[in-house]
Amino acid sequence: MAGERQARLADRIRVILAERLEKGLRDPRLGFVTITEVRVTGDLQHASAFYTVLGTEEERVASGAALTAATGLLRKEVGRQLGVRLVPTLEFIPDALPENADHINDLLRQARERDQQVAGIAASASFAGEADPYVKPREDDEE
Repeated sequence: MAGERQARLADRIRVILAERLEKGLRDPRLGFVTITEVRVTGDLQHASAFYTVLGTEEERVASGAALTAATGLLRKEVGRQLGVRLVPTLEFIPDALPENADHINDLLRQARERDQQVAGIAASASFAGEADPYVKPREDDEE
């Protein structure tokens, strides 16, 4: 029951933050930010908002600073729209999703290259012993 309320509150906060950021803040440092997930603590007192920024590392850092600077304003907006007695504190955390995706793509590329190397080696390989390694009964044994 409490987990459902926690999940509903987290989802609602994510939508409120996304809508507010879509309208824009008066901060020129804020880039193209996407709120990927919000997690709320069990006591509903703290919300961690994970975000990604489309752009360079400098744009990510600048957008993070802009979000941190606007935390009070965004918390006020969340409180106004939620209508709850105690508004959870907000914390913005950069989501490592893009970096993880790049790393996974690199690993997949390396695996494909290794597979091609192995396939090339296998194409020119021959059997270590006889072509048919299975033991067959000798003609003498059949008698």
